[in-house]
Amino acid sequence: MIWWCKARAVPVLVATLLATIALGLLIGDAQLPVPALTGSSGDFLIGHLITLAPAIVLLYGTGRGDLATETVASRPLRAWDTALAGAIGTLGLSTAVVSRLAGGDGLTTVLGRNLAGYTALALLLMPLLGRHLSTSALACVPLVCAATGWARNGQPEQWAWILQPAESLPALLLVAALLPAGMAFALTWRRSPLTIRGL
Repeated sequence: MIWWCKARAVPVLVATLLATIALGLLIGDAQLPVPALTGSSGDFLIGHLITLAPAIVLLYGTGRGDLATETVASRPLRAWDTALAGAIGTLGLSTAVVSRLAGGDGLTTVLGRNLAGYTALALLLMPLLGRHLSTSALACVPLVCAATGWARNGQPEQWAWILQPAESLPALLLVAALLPAGMAFALTWRRSPLTIRGL
């Protein structure tokens, strides 16, 4: 277990998670100026972007091992990796749900929801694309949402859950569905991921 924690960079992941939460709460509702390619530009909070960091570190840690060797290992490494990601996603999702039910700070709801959503996407992308491609694809998600996820009235499109306000129940339900789907997919996918030659 100690070997697995070191191999998966769990201390770095925990530090990144804590720093992300602290920075998100400290920065508050600060916005980034991002031009919209469609519709009208809306409010793109820094909280929409920084919650990407733990998912990126998670992909870095889970991608450090040799997939072929780990697949035949006697220890259930895939289950441990999925459980680690599930714990992070569940922490974010439960924080968002509790904050929303308690009528608390909307920022806490957005941070928790987006943390869980990015983690769910990481679980879906890693088995398909491998570490390098999934990291790049995941990093593009907030940029695509920021550029094309706005309607003409400046409100986020329904599919752009990252941009939805804290009171958006559909965005929360979508993330709540994505997380178990990502965990199930990560546990059951058996084919080799796509790779970039030379990486």
